[in-house]
Amino acid sequence: MQSEGYWMLTISEDDLASEGTKSLLALHLAGMNANSPPGHVFALDLSGLQSPGVTVWTARENGKTLGIAALKELGDGTGELKSMRTHPDFLRRGVAAALLEHIIDQARRRGLSRLSLETGSGPAFEPALALYRKRGFENGGAFADYEASAFNQFLHLPI
Repeated sequence: MQSEGYWMLTISEDDLASEGTKSLLALHLAGMNANSPPGHVFALDLSGLQSPGVTVWTARENGKTLGIAALKELGDGTGELKSMRTHPDFLRRGVAAALLEHIIDQARRRGLSRLSLETGSGPAFEPALALYRKRGFENGGAFADYEASAFNQFLHLPI
């Protein structure tokens, strides 16, 4: 897949073995922990991303890992967007938008009827929230095993 803004951006399923993917995942988890209180981070680590029902995709250009995103199938017709992160050197260049479109397309192909996500609250999360809302995600209630708190929020997109 090629994306607007990147002549050679490719998105492909990831086996989570590359150092670029592991490094970006570590950066993602560090960022989530830095911007959320203890006990309120629900991002998947490497073992969580390797769980059944979770598929991870990586956006790359010229062999460099630019972003990651995962889809977790919840078994009730809902997919959950997980662990979406763009490398800091490539923010606001269309990487996250391309990954989000890819995940939405994959969810449709799998016959899911809704894509949901749990994310933090506060200024650090505003750029991601703006992207999700621009794509049509709307605020909604907790899903799966999540519980609402002052530190998280839930967005949903019928697909």
